[in-house]
Amino acid sequence: MTLGQLWTIAFFALFVAVTAIVTVRARRGAAGILDFYAGGRRFGSTQNGLALTGDYLSAASLLGIAGIIALDGYDGFLYSVGFLVAWLLVLPLAQLIRNTGRFTMADVPAFRMRRMRVRMACTTSTVTVSVFYLLAQMVGAGALVTLMLGIDQGGSFLGMDAVQARTASIVAVGVLMVGYVMYGGMKAATWLQIIKAVVLLTGTGLLTFAVLAVFGFNVDDMLTAAADTSGRGQAFLEPGLRFGQEVAADPARTLINKLDLVSLALGLVLGTVALPHILTRFYTVPDGRAARASVNRTILLVGAFYLMTLVLGFGAAALVGPERIAAQDPSGNTAVPQLAREVGELLGGPVGGAVLLAFICAVALATILAVVASLTLASSASLAHDLFGHVLMWGRSKESQEVGVARLAAVLVGAVAIGLAVVAQNLNVAFLVGLAFAIAAAANLPVIVLSLFWRRFNTSGVEAGVYGGLLSSVLLVLLSPVMSGKTDPVTGANLSLLPSWIDIQLFPLENPGLVSIPLGFLCAVVGTLLSRERNTARYQELRVRSLTGTGAH
Repeated sequence: MTLGQLWTIAFFALFVAVTAIVTVRARRGAAGILDFYAGGRRFGSTQNGLALTGDYLSAASLLGIAGIIALDGYDGFLYSVGFLVAWLLVLPLAQLIRNTGRFTMADVPAFRMRRMRVRMACTTSTVTVSVFYLLAQMVGAGALVTLMLGIDQGGSFLGMDAVQARTASIVAVGVLMVGYVMYGGMKAATWLQIIKAVVLLTGTGLLTFAVLAVFGFNVDDMLTAAADTSGRGQAFLEPGLRFGQEVAADPARTLINKLDLVSLALGLVLGTVALPHILTRFYTVPDGRAARASVNRTILLVGAFYLMTLVLGFGAAALVGPERIAAQDPSGNTAVPQLAREVGELLGGPVGGAVLLAFICAVALATILAVVASLTLASSASLAHDLFGHVLMWGRSKESQEVGVARLAAVLVGAVAIGLAVVAQNLNVAFLVGLAFAIAAAANLPVIVLSLFWRRFNTSGVEAGVYGGLLSSVLLVLLSPVMSGKTDPVTGANLSLLPSWIDIQLFPLENPGLVSIPLGFLCAVVGTLLSRERNTARYQELRVRSLTGTGAH
């Protein structure tokens, strides 16, 4: 076992030990569904702001965005902009959602509509979005473990080859997340996110400081070096290398590329407010004002983080180089670990490189673990509170029964996620994160917005919006270049998930949001207008409650 492997294991073991102790302490005094689903609503705005930051900043944010910037320059920063701008939409809705709901997304429309049908539709959407997001995170954990142990290109660790180590890490992350959720519920998940956010921001800040120190804190020198090392010159610092590319003598392809960029942006911006694990976070604070204040704090923290990814991405391009990054991982996910090793060696020799690399890898693993725990909790809460408590038990279940079902649901969701991740561990699952955002925007956002602001909206509208947005998103992805028909224009290599001999591509865009999001809203509106159901009185009560918080508990 190498020095770097020992440091990595030590750092991650320390994180697991600390969070396990916190989980045990969080369990003390916790009883009933209020504690399990909402942490007793005793978290302040600063605590919840940190927890929201931890929930939102996944490993894709740390590894993926910096990697895209390192390989494609300016265009990679568009992800950071999209993820940050999304919170400007979350801000006005946070207080309304907190005042209206209790534990899950379904609480918002179910307040004024036929509850069983609404909750069934919302549960379906919540679990679907969460599973896609979970799958991407857990496969990422497996890939990260093999990279940080140095066995992705061969070799072994404790007698395991790369495939076995990847599978073992997926199972280990799954077991840990189920344990956190089953034992500690929302209290434990919130403290886990707070610790993760502090560790992530600290680790990213230290690496950013070190990179800037290498260039004498001169950003212009860093950007110039990145452009020179990239081999693309000034174009590396300008838009168009990855997204919205203009293809000479092919205006149709150019238009498709630009529409795909718009579609991606729509999914990222509109999907955030409708992600299940983000929505449930608003219910952990005492009132709507605290929910809004926590979002303000989240915007500051998330904004600072994405500014640091700019330094990490261009720093990796300058110090490591796109060729070395792509040779390790064509998607660029290893850019930050490679940068950590390079900077550590420049500042502290081989030992400094090993320690900094181990620390960053452990931070990334902790990031994945915290996000999958929150996703599992959101899914299990929806299955227990909405499906079991209100559909199967007609709203007459006991608190102890719901909590027991929630713990069982966490095991089931964890088992499904582990099984799917093991099967899909060799696939490129980057599109799953984008798909999760697109489904959330197409299926969940219309329901939330129209429930709060349209008097005429009814049960049929909820069902049509959820199922229409969900099915259109999945279908468009199945018929897109992500699944089949995409080849490298230079080498002719297959770039889709399915084998090259399968070509079912009918939809030209890789991101479905441009079509599926309007379809979700359209289905919700048409479904509403085709139904005779009216609930004007309940809508008036909902409006008062959403604006004032009266009767929110």
